[in-house]
Amino acid sequence: MTAPGHVPGTEVAAVPAPASRRASRFWSKRRIPSGLVAALLTAASGLVLYDIAAVRTERPGVAWRRTLATELEQRPLDDIWVLAGASVAVALGLSLIVLAVTPGLRGLLPMRRLEDDTGLSAGLDRDAAALALRDRAMEVPGVQSVRVRMRRSRVRLRAVSHFRELDEVRSDLDSVLDAGIRELGLAHPPALSVRVRRAPRKG
Repeated sequence: MTAPGHVPGTEVAAVPAPASRRASRFWSKRRIPSGLVAALLTAASGLVLYDIAAVRTERPGVAWRRTLATELEQRPLDDIWVLAGASVAVALGLSLIVLAVTPGLRGLLPMRRLEDDTGLSAGLDRDAAALALRDRAMEVPGVQSVRVRMRRSRVRLRAVSHFRELDEVRSDLDSVLDAGIRELGLAHPPALSVRVRRAPRKG
């Protein structure tokens, strides 16, 4: 069964789901950062091996390595270029650590996992969830337009009403959207923030 305002390709449960196991966030494979790091390490390893082979065969080492060694030997630790290079290295290292320990895929919201499931994990696209809630909100009488911002922990909805009392519209939106969030079947239902204003008068 699908809920009103159903988005194609987005299935939502129409009744409260049974007790669920803890669902974790989805981890990104991060193929592009991994590929870039692998390519850089491969290139650096190739250059080092070539330099070692050149030195072993009694040929002069590559010019950039000799220049780098000379610069590092002559420049003090408080030199601006040494500090800049160290800062860049630290920034790159921290960014790689952050990528390694954070899940990523912030646009995919984990859904509840049932007790009798087969170990599969389901996720709901954040934009699709926001669109489903927007469609539900547009069905409330008096609502002229709706803007929804979907986050992992909070849903912010801004509505414009062109008739009815604002308090009544807000109350109906709270009820409809609370039910809509439950029907999305998310593992961690976000908190709801609703703001309603009157449509500007023309002329």
